[in-house]
Order: sequence, then C-alpha cells, then structure tokens
Amino acid sequence: MADTDVKVLGSWLSPYVNRVAMALKLKSIKYELVEMNPHQKTELLAKHNPIHKKVPVLIHADRSICESLIIVQYIDESWPNGPSILPSDPHDRSAARFWAAYIDDKWSPLFREVKEAKDDDEKRVVMEKIQSGLVLLEEAFVMCSKGRDFFNGDEVGYLDIALGSFLGWIGVTETMIGIKVLDAAMAPNLVSWADRLYCSSSVKDVMLQTPALLEVLKKLKAAKDD
Repeated sequence: MADTDVKVLGSWLSPYVNRVAMALKLKSIKYELVEMNPHQKTELLAKHNPIHKKVPVLIHADRSICESLIIVQYIDESWPNGPSILPSDPHDRSAARFWAAYIDDKWSPLFREVKEAKDDDEKRVVMEKIQSGLVLLEEAFVMCSKGRDFFNGDEVGYLDIALGSFLGWIGVTETMIGIKVLDAAMAPNLVSWADRLYCSSSVKDVMLQTPALLEVLKKLKAAKDD
C-alpha cells in the first residue's frame, strides 16, 4: 500500500494518539495530524468513529480505523516492508497483546483515579496500585525482552509503544503529586528501558516529553483563570 493520504484525527497531547505517531514513525510513513479536542464530539469525529466518537482515528485511503492498539496493528500489517511492530512468534505476539490490554484496561485508568482522589490518603492508595502494576510490567519486560533492550527485543515494538506512550504523562504525574512513579528501586529494568526508548532514533522525535506537557497544562490553567 502507498503511504499517501494518511491522516490521524486526534490531539498530540493524547498518549493514545502518540501510539499511532510512534507506529507511523517506525514505519517511516508520512501523515497529516488533524488536531482535535478529544473532549469534543465533532461531526468529523462522529463520521469516522460513529460508535465511540473518540480519538485517535487513522484515515488511510478513505477508510477509517479506530482504537489505538488496533490502529498500531493495522499499520504493522499494511506496511510490512518496514520494521515489524508485533513479534513474529505467535506466543510472543499473544503475550504482547495480553500486556497491552492490561495497560489499557487495568493500569492506565488508575491515573484518572489519582487525579480525582479526594484526599492524600485516597491518592496514596491509588499510587500503590499504580506502582504494583509497574512491578508486574517489570516482570513482563524481563519475560518479553529476553535480556535485550526493548519489550520487542532489539528494536522498538508493540508493547514498547503501548507503555511508552504514557512516559511523558507519568513524568507529569510525578511532578504534580511529588511522588516517584517509575522508581528504580521497584522497577529498575523499566527505568533503564524508558531511558533507552527516549534515546531511540526510531521514535524519540515523536515521543511525548514531560516539560512540553507541563507547559501546555500551565497555559491551559492560566487561560482558565483569566
């Protein structure tokens, strides 16, 4: 398939949109980001994602693909000549999909709970759950990486994208609540992995950076206070 006429509906701030950006970067696919407020259910969004009306949406050759992890798999299958995103071994591929689903269904929603916590005690309980989840993901990294640099082995892949898209926002959480989330004492392999991911030439240009996210949040707060 040609890499022409590729668009992404979404906000660059979204970790789920960032997954799509990382996958397209890995495959060296040029695309247009149609910047949208993820909280506004626009007519364009309703047209291309009528069921959930959520970003991201990938539009390729006038066809719409929804849900970030499904989009990443679609990109991998549609442009097979680039580096493989999903592992080639069926067992490794199923493990990557399992842990990506865990990230989306069990772990990442906890960050919203932290934001909505009513007091410090409630916040501390949620943070313990987040850190317990990172311990599990540390174990998953050891299993999936097989002693190499990334979840996918020697190169960035599916599970690296699934978790790596949250790294910038993890830094935001750490700054705002004053608690270390990605702690080397609990998850030393993940801390080293995160450093390598941010230095990887294949995705570093599109990864979400904590300082940039904090600056946007600062501007949004200032505009709200005016």
